[in-house]
Amino acid sequence: MRILLYLGKGGVGKTTIAAATALRSAELGYRTLVVSTDIAHSLADSLDTPLRGQAIQVAPNLFAQEINVLDEVREHWGKLQGYMGSMLRRQGMDRAIAEEMAIIPGMEEIVSLLNIHRAASTGDYDRVVVDAAPTGETMRLLTMPESFQWYVDRFYNWGDAAIRLTGGLLRRMMPSKDPLAGLPKLVDDVKALQRVLSNPQITSYRIVLNPEKMVVKEGARAVTYLSLFGYPVDAAVVNRILPGVVVDSAGIGQVIEPSSDPYMRRLQEIQAHYLGEIERDFYPLPILRSHWAGEEMVGLPQLRGLAASIFGDTDPGRIFFVGQPQEIVEEGDDFVLVLPLPNVELNKVKLTKRGDELFVTIGNFKRELLLPAVLAQRDAGGAVFADGRLRIRFPMKEREA
Repeated sequence: MRILLYLGKGGVGKTTIAAATALRSAELGYRTLVVSTDIAHSLADSLDTPLRGQAIQVAPNLFAQEINVLDEVREHWGKLQGYMGSMLRRQGMDRAIAEEMAIIPGMEEIVSLLNIHRAASTGDYDRVVVDAAPTGETMRLLTMPESFQWYVDRFYNWGDAAIRLTGGLLRRMMPSKDPLAGLPKLVDDVKALQRVLSNPQITSYRIVLNPEKMVVKEGARAVTYLSLFGYPVDAAVVNRILPGVVVDSAGIGQVIEPSSDPYMRRLQEIQAHYLGEIERDFYPLPILRSHWAGEEMVGLPQLRGLAASIFGDTDPGRIFFVGQPQEIVEEGDDFVLVLPLPNVELNKVKLTKRGDELFVTIGNFKRELLLPAVLAQRDAGGAVFADGRLRIRFPMKEREA
């Protein structure tokens, strides 16, 4: 079983790349499901086939599904929210607290998680390709196991009355199960899924990018947080590269066929700049690329051509990279950010930090990093580069001691 999740900023082409990946996988003989977790679905448009909340076959070995997250939440949660709030108020809870407790945060993400879990665990498919929601929503989805566990703990802290109420809630949501055992079982299921989603032999995350500043920054932030939570990223896919723009063997973007139109030529130059930046900032991840096509990416023939441009003869289900693009380790009271770097000239490391951005300069090598909150709150206290790895120390501030 392989699970491939494509994520990135909205509008970068995740849907078409996920659909193309799934089609290529199916044509290699793998029973493949491509599923969209984005509320604003466009998977049916990309496949040029009507889809619904249950998986349907759209080609040999290829199945597709658009999860009706809102419908499921409304059906199972809409009526229960009011019921739950009124029951809590009857137990003497303040109205504001009761209303807060009546809303389980991230129900949409839980629904998506459990749908993916079911698809992956049925044995009906060899591969599940996920067209994920934009980056922020996907990060919420992937952190739901911890959040959901925290919320369940809050329920139990309210005592027997809350547990009895939880039992009544679960009788409606899962009438065939023991209600008191249901909630811990649900948490266990989500935790089991998290173990699958963090197993690099099963699951791979791929960041879809366009060579544009805001897209590259959001993609870099996604890599940071995926690494922080231990989710395995195995590639970045740069989509919609203009004709005439390439990356040379040194990882530098170039315009080899400048357009005669000044406007297009300027766009080519901008893309060349960001292609070079992507090579540096996403190292050591493999970079897959696809160029602008002369037609819309709608329908199986067009998706087949897109898959060929991205993967060539390579199986898209292969594991392109194993490891962490970056890692945070604790050493005493300090945090150390560990980064694999290409073969750069060993020189004095210069660090410049502005808010949650860290700029690293070693000789002619420059890299911009977006820091998670745990590091953004501290100052960089120096760095050492050795054996192809840069170790940047973030010491504890005096007020933290």
